[in-house]
Amino acid sequence: MEVRGLQNALRYKNGKRSWGAGVRRHKYFYLMVLPMVLFYLIFAYVPMYGVVLAFKEFNYSLGILHSPWNQFQNFHEVFGSPDFKTAFNNTLLISFGRLLIEFPMPILLAILLNEMRSSGLKRIYQTVFTFPHFISWVVLSGIITSLLSDQGVLNQLLEAFGMGKNTILFNNGSFLGLLFASNIWKEAGWSAIIYLAAIAGINPELYEAASIDGANRFQQIKAITWPVLRNTAAILLILAVGGVMNGGFDQIFNLYNPAVYQRSDIIDTFVYRSAFTDATGFGFSTTVGLLKSVINFALLFGANFIVKHGLKEEGLY
Repeated sequence: MEVRGLQNALRYKNGKRSWGAGVRRHKYFYLMVLPMVLFYLIFAYVPMYGVVLAFKEFNYSLGILHSPWNQFQNFHEVFGSPDFKTAFNNTLLISFGRLLIEFPMPILLAILLNEMRSSGLKRIYQTVFTFPHFISWVVLSGIITSLLSDQGVLNQLLEAFGMGKNTILFNNGSFLGLLFASNIWKEAGWSAIIYLAAIAGINPELYEAASIDGANRFQQIKAITWPVLRNTAAILLILAVGGVMNGGFDQIFNLYNPAVYQRSDIIDTFVYRSAFTDATGFGFSTTVGLLKSVINFALLFGANFIVKHGLKEEGLY
């Protein structure tokens, strides 16, 4: 006992366990975390020094750090670009449309699945709704294009019945509807899993007591289910608002075409074309990406503040 006490005393300094002793004791936990830490260090933190390109006139022969500063010229070009203004407005339109239309769908789906009496049928429906998440947008966009393009299956059927062709892929309004509908179909089931997990933690006796008191199913949802989901929904809403400026690059890049650029060209697709198609330079595209990140950062903290102090819910911090 005395030897063990001496060893423990040596591990502590000023009442705290030394960092090295803690690492040795929990070495397997640190080894499990190490791959993810290395991933973020290599692909997220180390490349951050490239942000200085937004403030420089990049010269290939000089490299990033030795290229000359350009007195915010890249920012003047970005704010003066009409294409950037269009992409910025489209990003806000599409992203806030996703918040209003797409965000509530997983909540409704989770509640509806929870209300199903048959557990076997519930698992079948949950599998059906979750499966589209595992289809990549490359594959899914190919299917949608094959169905809705000018010579697609739908237009061939419409022509066979003597009806006019659909223009969903080439009309700005209908294309936005297609974005929202296809993303709901693909992701609602997957997102509903989080809410179903929260509902699973509810004591069934609460529903039984409410039923004995005469509450119908809607009243039980309002009084029992929704209060449990509120905090989860609030946290996911904060994260969704913090990603408003993303817009959904994978989906839009694989579906859009020049005919709908006016309403579907977002910041991420604009940056892609600027860097690799229009050859505006890495400084220009880096500036756009930096502005997007700063706006997302501000929206994240603003949404967290509103949720905590306005809605009185637990935030992210």
